Amino acid sequence: MTAITTTVTRRRFGAMATGALLAGGLGGCATPDPLGADDLPAMGRFRLVSPIVVAKDAKRVPPSRAASLADWERVMEDELTRRFGRYDGDRGYYIALAIDGYALAPPGIPIVLTPKSILVVTANLWTAAPQEKVLGPEQIVTFEGAEGFLVGSGLRKDGDAQMRTLARNMAAKVQRWILETPAVVGLPA
Repeated sequence: MTAITTTVTRRRFGAMATGALLAGGLGGCATPDPLGADDLPAMGRFRLVSPIVVAKDAKRVPPSRAASLADWERVMEDELTRRFGRYDGDRGYYIALAIDGYALAPPGIPIVLTPKSILVVTANLWTAAPQEKVLGPEQIVTFEGAEGFLVGSGLRKDGDAQMRTLARNMAAKVQRWILETPAVVGLPA
């Protein structure tokens, strides 16, 4: 081997090793899915009256698989209910989300082209009685996770599975956003 070939080979290996380390290190960035109420953070007085999700103005950002706006509303409402419906506090709240935009990763070319899925919403939190906005508006962005660092999720998941993952991640981010101001749900600051 010549010195140039050896240098090029080392650089390629170094780049591949760095990519593999990043993929492994970022793999934990996907939001874990709590299975039981014991795994969820305390929410004080919080009780979900109803999620309100509106997608009428959602924009699909290319490259993206198509998804119906009604499906986005249904999937996001289901995930908010699944996560927040477990709380039984003495004060009712509405979580209102407007889906601003999304991209569902189409199949790509591993390592070369790995499109990512993304969901952008504007969130508001309202009390039920009296009806008043206590948080928001707040624009929140989430990705599917880094499990597809080298191979995009478009090769492994269909659009429905990508939507469910994005909705789960968004519900977790909405919860973290609410808990940044713990006093609104009756928790100590």
